[in-house]
Parts: sequence; C-alpha cells; structure tokens
Amino acid sequence: MGIIKNIKNYFKPDYQSIIEGALTNPFNSAFLWSGGISSGYDTKNKTYIEKGYNVNPMVYSIINQMSTKTASVPYEVKRIKDKQAKRKLQALHIATKGDYTPQQFARKLMLESKAFEEDFMEFPMEKPNANQSWKEFIALWKTFMKTTGNAYIYMLAPEMGQNKGQPIQVYLLPSHITEIVLKENPKMLGAENPIDYYIMIQGSSFIRFESENIIHTKYPNPNYGDNGEHLYGMSPLRAALQNIESSNLGLALNIKTLKSGGAFGLIHGKQTPLRKEQADALKERLQEMNASPEDLSKIAGVSVDVGFTRLSLTSEELKPFDYLNFDQKQIANVLQWDDKLLNSDAGAKYDNMSYAMKRAVTDNIIPDLDILAQALNTNFLPRFKGYEGTMIVFDASELPEMQVDMKQLVEWLSIAKKDGIITFNEFRVAINYAPSDNPNMDKFTVAADVLTVDEAVDPSFQIED
Repeated sequence: MGIIKNIKNYFKPDYQSIIEGALTNPFNSAFLWSGGISSGYDTKNKTYIEKGYNVNPMVYSIINQMSTKTASVPYEVKRIKDKQAKRKLQALHIATKGDYTPQQFARKLMLESKAFEEDFMEFPMEKPNANQSWKEFIALWKTFMKTTGNAYIYMLAPEMGQNKGQPIQVYLLPSHITEIVLKENPKMLGAENPIDYYIMIQGSSFIRFESENIIHTKYPNPNYGDNGEHLYGMSPLRAALQNIESSNLGLALNIKTLKSGGAFGLIHGKQTPLRKEQADALKERLQEMNASPEDLSKIAGVSVDVGFTRLSLTSEELKPFDYLNFDQKQIANVLQWDDKLLNSDAGAKYDNMSYAMKRAVTDNIIPDLDILAQALNTNFLPRFKGYEGTMIVFDASELPEMQVDMKQLVEWLSIAKKDGIITFNEFRVAINYAPSDNPNMDKFTVAADVLTVDEAVDPSFQIED
C-alpha cells in the first residue's frame, strides 16, 4: 500500500477533531453483542482477518477456494446493441442463476447475439496497478467481501487535463482498516448521499479518499442505524464467530494435549502423603525424563507406593474432532460453500463433488460476480472514452462444472429447426458457432428437404426429382 500512501491527503492536525468524530461511527463499534452467551471475539473487521482468515485453517481454506474459483471465471467487455434483448438476457440469468437447461442455454446464446455486438472489446486497463493482475485483483476482492462484507475499490485518476477522471491505477483498499466518514448532519433517508469521504486508518496514519474515487461494494446489512451502520456491508463471518472461536480453541487444545502427552493430574502417595523432599525429587526426575530423548530415560524407580489421579478428560471423552467437524460445517454453511469440497471423507464421491461444485458456482460465485459486474458497469467503464454503452460480462457457463449436455441440446435444436421454430443460423448460434452470411440460413425451414415455411404450406409446391 506504499504507492497509495504516497499519493496524497495525509490528515493535518486540524483534522483531528473530524477524525475523532468519525471514529464514533465506525463499523468496528457498531455491532456489539448484548446479553446472552456470545463469542469472546468482537465483531470488528480486523477480527475476521486476524482470528479467522489468518489463523483458522477452515476459514482460510474455504475463502481461498472460492476466491480462486471466482478469479477463474472468464469475462469480456461487450458493446450493447439491443437494450431490450439485454434486459431479457439479464432476467434469464437472474432466474436461472447461471444453471441453464439445454433449452435455456440456447435461448441465452440467441439473446446474447441480439443484445451485443459480435466483436468484444479489450478491457480498458491491462493491469489494475503495477503490482497486481486482474486475476489477483478479483481474488483479493472476493477475499475482502467474504471476510468483512465490504470491498473498497480506489480509482487513481487525473484531476485535470484531457483524461480527467479516467482511472490510470486501481487499488483495493484493505477493508478491515477502511472507514466511512459521514457528512455533517446527514439524512439517512434523503436523496443526497450521506457519505462525505473514506479514510484508511493504520496506526496513527490517516489517509483520506474522496467518495467519487471509491467504488464501495458490500453485502446487504439489516442493522440500520442513524449513525450509518447500515452503510457498511455485513460480514458473513459475523454469524460464525462462535464457531471460529470454538475451532481455534479446539486446535489450541490439540497442540496442548500433544505437548503434555495427554497427562494432567496429581501424583500422590497411596498409603501416606509424600514428604516435600520426596515430591520435589519426584517432580525433578519427571522433568529430566521428559527432557531426555533417550528411551531408557523414560524408566524410573521410586521408593514409595504412589498413585496418580487424573484431573483432565481424554481426547476420546472430549471428542474434539467431532466439534471441529461441526464447526467446519457451520463455517462452510455461513460462507455458502459445501464442506465436501474441503477433502471431507463424508459423501465425497465424484457425483456428489460435481454437484457440490456446481452448487457453489450458482449460489456463491455467480451472485458475487454480479455484484462486481454491476459496480464496474456503473462506476468504472463509463469513465473511459469509447466505452459508453458497454458492459463487462462474466460467463460462468465456460467453467467445466457448468457445461450443458450438448447431446441433449443438439437433439432439442434439431427438432426445433425441423418444425420451423428456429433458423439454421439460430441453430448455429445456439451451439456457439458463428452465423453464416448466406441469407438462406436466416429463413425458417421444415423437414429434411429444407423447405421454407411458405413452400411447406403451399399445396401446389412440388419437389422436383
């Protein structure tokens, strides 16, 4: 973040009162548990990173899998040709969540051919910034969204000149240390945007970012507040904080048990109490035995009859891995991921894995990419000259687990063409082939003799031998 830090707008001392006022309204203090039994972890965005993603293997594995998958979805920038066809295409996408039947997939391709120009456009920036590719950028965007519920895209652009407002570098601000600053006396239900600017807080450093240079994507948040709590997205991990804490404690207990060898209790004389010098000598000998790597050093003798009273439960009695498995399922459910994808032995067969991955794409990957696409189409692409009337399209149908049964698709299309429902060119488009320039390919035909509909219904028409 050093590049961003050197850009501009460090806070001067006279901003201190503004900062202090802003910090009375951060997300960090907006959501505090009250009453009942709750997690020992607070609901600060830093907690989701430091106690979740950074140290919890379940959280890291799930979010890393989904961020990698999200970044693998191909995308193109297309120029809109027919707005009505585009609206129908978007309605089909929303209704199916990208899980098309062969008939719906054919309709999707036909609508795309009408909605967009044939040639796609190059993305306006080859890289978002000097240190990232777009693939890395999208993966990090997904990570911030799933950990904190927010992602802040900062667009560095000239403030004057011919290319005023056109981004030259794009960064993701660390969402766990980025805060919203409201305007003075903001109206939360008014027509005006209540957000004045954003600040990134790191230690004693405060960096200001104007709201027009930030694209803020977030998850829905039902926790409305007059201080603007609802302007932040709600972290999915908030609902799983107890499971994150539980699994962290379970892993720590496992390490502690391994270090102690599972022994925790009292050694005592069976018939008479041990004298202090006997107890000290016994303790010293046990420490020597534990420290020595030699096998025979584990054998020792005592001159008194001793007993051992265990004060701890065994791993068999505690069943820590049962709790860890339960926590894993809960965390996966909260993050809309299937635990079968985490090398889980339970039900991890090929068919189940294939279905689980397809469900993850439709319920997790595609909805998040829709959020990103809408944000880029509204606030990013229009800033570039020549990109008016264009939109970025993420096409998850190219993923292996989202492939349509081509045999079933072709069989359905063949019947439709034979009955005069679609043309030859529409058939070609539906199987992702380029349409032909031959004008006869746009005519509706019936039967194997390739008759036009007019010829087929004309009783005087006869086929020459």
